Amino acid sequence: MFTGLVETTGTISKTESAAEGRRLRVETAFATDLAVGKSVAVSGVCLTVERRSDDWFEAFATEETLGRTYLSDLRVGDAVNLERPMPADGRFDGHVVKGTVDATGTVAGIREQAEGVEFVFDVPNSFAGYLVEKGAVAVDGASLTVADYGDRSFTVAAIPETLQLTTFSEKDVSDPVHLEADVLAKYVERRLAVEVAQ
Repeated sequence: MFTGLVETTGTISKTESAAEGRRLRVETAFATDLAVGKSVAVSGVCLTVERRSDDWFEAFATEETLGRTYLSDLRVGDAVNLERPMPADGRFDGHVVKGTVDATGTVAGIREQAEGVEFVFDVPNSFAGYLVEKGAVAVDGASLTVADYGDRSFTVAAIPETLQLTTFSEKDVSDPVHLEADVLAKYVERRLAVEVAQ
């Protein structure tokens, strides 16, 4: 389990197709804090560390993961957000983020503000129902608060610290983003569906 509090960023230094998926190498000093066989969130996608050195780690993305995300579009030099799982005795901030991407959205607008940047994201219909005002959403693995939403979009405000710690400062309009809904919304949806069916 993750919290959506991105710890640092890394840079894709190598990608290669492999049987039933794709292998990614991420260059980052953060690699010293990782262990082979353990999980790491790469722009919101939970992957397993296969190899590591002091300044890089490698992880494998299956075809199913590639089909749900934009990981197959990553190229050498692209930046990614990184987060380790929350330790059992750790302080819980952010919100519950599983690292299982629900959908891919698109940056629809970027507006500079006095303190930070406002982002507008277009989302598929299947994801829009999980959005509520002031609710939590994970965008590329970062826990953000929904400021406003419409039928096919939502808005968030990224504060300077978020811009500094994540890849959001490098985003452009039309760039893809990974989206993960608050798992609490999914439980509510499931419960209501069961009640309606009874």
